[in-house]
Amino acid sequence: MLISLYILIATYLTILSVTLYLHRSMTHGSVKFNKYIEYLMRTWLWLNTGMKTFEWVAIHRYHHKHTDTRLDPHSPNNHGWLKVLFYGAMLYVKEKSKPEILKEVHGDDTLPNDFFERNIFATNYNYMGIFLMLGFNIGVFGFIGFFIWLFQVLWIPFWAAGIINGVSHTFGYTNFKKHTAPEKIGNSKNIFPLGIIIGGEELHNNHHRDMSSAKFSYKWYEFDMGWLIILFLKFFGLAKLQK
Repeated sequence: MLISLYILIATYLTILSVTLYLHRSMTHGSVKFNKYIEYLMRTWLWLNTGMKTFEWVAIHRYHHKHTDTRLDPHSPNNHGWLKVLFYGAMLYVKEKSKPEILKEVHGDDTLPNDFFERNIFATNYNYMGIFLMLGFNIGVFGFIGFFIWLFQVLWIPFWAAGIINGVSHTFGYTNFKKHTAPEKIGNSKNIFPLGIIIGGEELHNNHHRDMSSAKFSYKWYEFDMGWLIILFLKFFGLAKLQK
């Protein structure tokens, strides 16, 4: 029971850190969090994913710029949805260092550039965090901690790189078609109206309609967990809506 609760909390904190910090805040600038909240999310992502903020942001902006075209780094149009689902993380690794993609973040002074970013999070030490997490898990849970750690490390590659990039551009329903907005709609779909499991990222078609919005839900029956967390933090002065 304790192990299951730990896995549930740990993986969901990773999901929230991706959708709130990497996606809504850093990539699209729709919300700004208190610096200590940001540090918590950055550190948690370092411990559980090893991803560098500027690389994730660059790839996602490039995706929006070239949605479902031949230049889209992870479109099912180019790779097929099954490949994106199961090998989405490999596509991310393949694309993250390309100059034409990294150009998306050149000169962006809104991205973190403090001591921790320059010396730990965005350096070759970026993967040190996941091994610290491995040590913590084994120290607390024993040998089974390795399998718990493996579950945590594979969580984002499957849900973010696989489900969001693959399934949400293949299956689901749409509130907006390609011709209804100036933004790049592409083949984006809403996977499910209740955005709980992936923190609101299930409402992917809505997001492509207005990528600068911090809120992903649109219809009355749609629910965006990430938006609820933002409102909660905003109430306590820990988040500020930008767009």
